Amino acid sequence: MWQYIARYFNAFPKQKIIAQKMLEYGLHISQGKLFCGTIELSPSKIARAFNTDRRIVMATIETIEQNPRLSTIFSQLSPTCHLKNVAPAMNWGVLEIIPEDPSMPGILAEISTIIATHNISIRQAIVDDFELTEAPRLFIITEKPIPGSLIPIICQAQGVKAVQIS
Repeated sequence: MWQYIARYFNAFPKQKIIAQKMLEYGLHISQGKLFCGTIELSPSKIARAFNTDRRIVMATIETIEQNPRLSTIFSQLSPTCHLKNVAPAMNWGVLEIIPEDPSMPGILAEISTIIATHNISIRQAIVDDFELTEAPRLFIITEKPIPGSLIPIICQAQGVKAVQIS
C-alpha cells in the first residue's frame, strides 16, 4: 500500500513524511482537517510532533484531498489501541515475534493455532506493516502470560526468526 501512496509524494519529500506518519498513527482527513478518531488535531501541533512546518502539514492535506484515490484512503484511517504496554498491569501475556520475512503469509495463523491449542485466548494481535516499518514485528496479547514451555514451539513456527515475551 505504501508504495502506491508514496508515488504521489515523490515531488514532495516533506509531505511524504507527513503522509507516512498519518498512516502509521491512523490519522484521517475530513473537510480539510486532520483527525485522530473524532478529535480534531491542530496542524501546528502535528508539525511540531513531526519536526516540520505547519504549512507542510496543510500542503499534505491539500495534496491528499486533490486526489480522489488518496482522499478515499486517508478519509478512512482510524487509530488502533495497542495493548502491549498495558498487558503486564492486567496480568496478560505479550508475545513479540520477529519474522524472518515479514511478507511471508501464515506466520500469525500458525502462532495463533499454537496458542489456541494450549487453551490461551488472544485478546489482540497487531502486525507492523512491513512497508511502513523498518523492523516490523507481530505482537500478540494473550489473556494470560505465555508459559515458558511454549516458547520453543513458537520459535520453530515457520517464518519466526526470534521471540520475546513479557
